[in-house]
Amino acid sequence: MKADQYVTVAREGTHESEINRSRFLCSLAPAATEREAQEFIARVRKEHPAATHNCYAYVIGADASVQKASDDGEPGGTAGVPMLQMLTRRDIRYAVAVVTRYYGGVKLGAGGLIRAYGGVVGEALDALGTVTRRRYRLATVTVDHQRAGKTQNDLRSTGRAVLDVRYGEAVSIEIGLPEAEVEGFRAWLADVTAGTAGFELGGEAYAEG
Repeated sequence: MKADQYVTVAREGTHESEINRSRFLCSLAPAATEREAQEFIARVRKEHPAATHNCYAYVIGADASVQKASDDGEPGGTAGVPMLQMLTRRDIRYAVAVVTRYYGGVKLGAGGLIRAYGGVVGEALDALGTVTRRRYRLATVTVDHQRAGKTQNDLRSTGRAVLDVRYGEAVSIEIGLPEAEVEGFRAWLADVTAGTAGFELGGEAYAEG
């Protein structure tokens, strides 16, 4: 069963905290694939070669099917896991977090590390913001040229997501529909186009909304 919606990071960015003289920089980014997440981790490591640690966590898939975390030399379970737990607790998907630590001379202990690494990810999510993406069925509405303009206006005025318009012998308008609204939309479309519009369901996608 696919998730009907998920939350992801609004944009790439970095948030910094200082805890007992250690600097913690949390870099967050959206990541569509595991490879994108790994490329982002490599990039952050390259930017901070002198850092004591570059720990990471990422969650890929609307159902969180891929989850990875690394302590990067911190005591086992004190860095990557609390970072991952913060992402999953907030329902964050398709996102990667890297926490870069510059050691400041004061040991935090296991409990302190867990709070620091999890906490800085939470702060970064708050600072950078998140967006909710909902699952849609893609569908194509086909109308003749005379009706195309009015149909597009009707779609937009009822809050439908118009994704693409293609002009050929007829006009194909690609839209996104929540699954629960498909049958109601079919009836609405027949009504506003006097039964002349074609309607074809496609695959699924996620979009903000």
